[in-house]
Amino acid sequence: MSQLQELPFSAIQFYATASYRCSYLPQQQARSQVAAPGHLVQAEAYSGLVEEGFRRSGLFTYRPQCDHCRACIPVRVDCSRFVASRSQRRAAKKHGHLRAFVTELAWSAEHFDLYSRYQQSRHPGGGMDEDSRSQYSQFLLASRVNSRLVEFRDENGQLQMVSIVDILETGLSSVYTFYEPSISGSLGTYGILWQIKQCQNMNLAWLYLGYWIKESPKMAYKDKFKPSEFRLNGRWLDESALANFQAQTQNHLAN
Repeated sequence: MSQLQELPFSAIQFYATASYRCSYLPQQQARSQVAAPGHLVQAEAYSGLVEEGFRRSGLFTYRPQCDHCRACIPVRVDCSRFVASRSQRRAAKKHGHLRAFVTELAWSAEHFDLYSRYQQSRHPGGGMDEDSRSQYSQFLLASRVNSRLVEFRDENGQLQMVSIVDILETGLSSVYTFYEPSISGSLGTYGILWQIKQCQNMNLAWLYLGYWIKESPKMAYKDKFKPSEFRLNGRWLDESALANFQAQTQNHLAN
């Protein structure tokens, strides 16, 4: 194990996992750096870890540490300066009738049914389309940090979307969103716009969207919310630094 002594929570240690098949780039082998022990990763420490490019999956806090790939790039939206694009404004108008209900993390058969239909429609064969109730709960309902579940319902009370968000010291972290797969019109985009608005209302600077992966259609959308910053070589930099970083990375891998 190693320690990141520059962090204010040096009691937390980090270990690297064994290699496993990447779920976003199937031709790649992935590894993760995991923060341990998990019970020390609570609100303050977790905020610092997200600032360092970590993410949360249930009780596990991790960031990519792959041997031969640097495709996963942390991204965060500058909420105070955010300007919606034309397509994002259309999504906001189309789904603006939805009512949001913010609650604690809790099991709901209605939520799980929507989650299952979403996975089977949007991510068939990815493994999560076969998640059991226990796997769903471990993934989305287990948390030691300040987390919220947000329901989005239409005027008839029909559940349309569910988002899990974590509240940090300087922003919100968008953990996961699933929605009614039969509805067109970018519900996922609307969910991110809603989270940006919450950051603005709460005077929080950033919405952390996790990892942007240019080569993955599932993750490439995350650079559409501008202005944004990307964590490159241990620093948060604006979009102008991306092209240079990617060129350097490709040259390094080629050599």
